[in-house]
This record gives sequence, C-alpha cells and structure tokens, in this order.
Amino acid sequence: MKRMLTTLAAGLLAAGMATAASAQDYPTQTIKLISSFGAGGGSDIVARIIAPRLQDKLGQAVVVQNRAGAGSSPHFS
Repeated sequence: MKRMLTTLAAGLLAAGMATAASAQDYPTQTIKLISSFGAGGGSDIVARIIAPRLQDKLGQAVVVQNRAGAGSSPHFS
C-alpha cells in the first residue's frame, strides 16, 4: 500500500511539472521548400505557388530551393 501511494504521489508530481513547461512557437526558423528538379519546371512552379500560401498560414518565411540532380532523389537537410 505504501509503495502504491509513493508511486501515485510521484506520478502527480511529474504531471504537475509537465504542465508548467510551455512549448515554443513553431516554426522558429525560415522554412526551406526544396524542389528536387531544376528551376522553371513543373515542380518549381507548383512550389512557388504554394510557398506564399504556406507563409501566410504559418506566419514564417518560406524559401524555395531547387536542387536538381541525383535522379531527382529526395534531399533531406
């Protein structure tokens, strides 16, 4: 019984500490929208149409980057 009460008290304490933490605003940096094809192609045009809408919705700068090559494999940075 004592062990159960100790565990319950520890759980309540941990829950109280977790609610005190506040989340940061997301995103905090410029968003990079990477197009894996060359500039001027269809995916580049779509990315440049989407970027301003994302910027308005998220309230953060969105930059389109073209990284052609490697058979258009996805690039994660």
